[in-house]
Amino acid sequence: MNQPVNPADIHKAIVEQQKIQDRKKLMVNGVLLLLLLAAPFVMYPVFLMKILCFALFAVAFNLLFGFTGLLSFGHAAFLATGGYTTGYLLSNFSGLTTEMGIIAGTATATLLGLAFALLSIRRQGIYFAMVTLALAQLVFFFFVQSEFTGGEDGMHGIPRGELFGLINLEDNLNMYYFVLVVFIACYLLVQRIVSSPYGQILKAIKQNEPRAVSLGYNVDRYKILAFVISAALAGLAGSMKSVVFQLASLNDAHWHMSGEVILMTLVGGMGTLLGPVVGATFVVNIEYQLSQGPLRDWVDPILGGIFVLTVLAFRSGIVGAIQTLVKRNFR
Repeated sequence: MNQPVNPADIHKAIVEQQKIQDRKKLMVNGVLLLLLLAAPFVMYPVFLMKILCFALFAVAFNLLFGFTGLLSFGHAAFLATGGYTTGYLLSNFSGLTTEMGIIAGTATATLLGLAFALLSIRRQGIYFAMVTLALAQLVFFFFVQSEFTGGEDGMHGIPRGELFGLINLEDNLNMYYFVLVVFIACYLLVQRIVSSPYGQILKAIKQNEPRAVSLGYNVDRYKILAFVISAALAGLAGSMKSVVFQLASLNDAHWHMSGEVILMTLVGGMGTLLGPVVGATFVVNIEYQLSQGPLRDWVDPILGGIFVLTVLAFRSGIVGAIQTLVKRNFR
C-alpha cells in the first residue's frame, strides 16, 4: 500500500532544489565576474567596453522581448536618445559632471519609452512591432534634421570628464571599471525583476495573455512598465557608449541597430539572463573580425545568414542549447 505523500516533504525538496540552483548560479556569476575584472589586462579596454554597452542594450531588449513577449523594432531610438542627450549636455555644459550627463540621457530615454509605450502597447504581434518601428523612424529623422546632433556627421569630441569629480575617466582602465560596475548593477536589477512576482506575471503574459487578463491582472499596465524599464536601460547603454567613444552618431538611431539587438538576443538565447550578454559578445566579435579581413563588405549578409541559421536550427540560442545539453547529460 502506497504511503501518503507529506506536503512538508514536497516543500522541503523544492526548497533544496532551489538552493542547489542558486548555488550554481552564484558560482557561474562569480567566475564571470573574475573574468571581467581581469579582462582589461588581456584585451583592449575600449573594445571590452563596446561589448559591455551592447550587452546592456541586449539585456534591456530581452526584458521586453524574451520575458514579456513584446517584439520592438524601435529600440535603437532609446539607445540614440540616451547617447545624443548625454553627448550634448557634456559638450555644452562644462560644469556638468559625467554621471549627471549619463543620468539625464537615461531619463530622456525613459520618457521617450513611456511615450512609445502609451502609443503602441494596445497593439499586439506584428502591429505592435510596426508601430514601434514607425515611431523610431520619426526619432531617426528628428536626429537627422536637428542641428545639435551634427546631422550625418554625428556629434564628436564628447568629454569623458571625471566621475564624482575624483576619478579621471580619460584613463581607459578607470572608464572600463565604471562601465563594468554599471553593467553589473543593471544585470542584477534585471535578474531581480525576472525572479520577482512582477517578473512571473510578465512571463504569464508572454505565455498566455488572455488567461492573465482573466485572472484580474491589468496587463497593459504591466507591459507599459516593462517597456519603460527596457527603454531606460537601453538609454543608459547609449549614454555610456557616447562617453566611452566620445561620439554619438546616426548609426545608433538607424533601424539596422534595432535589428542587430534582435540578432544578439536570438543568437545568445531569448528569455535567458545570460543569453543577451553572450549574443552581444558573439556579434560584436564577429563584426570586428570580419571588418578586419577580406570579407569586410560582406558583414551584413553574413550576419543575416547567422540570423536565419539561428531561427531555423538553434531557436534556443547558444545559452539555451548549452542548458539543454547540460540537463540531458548531467541530471
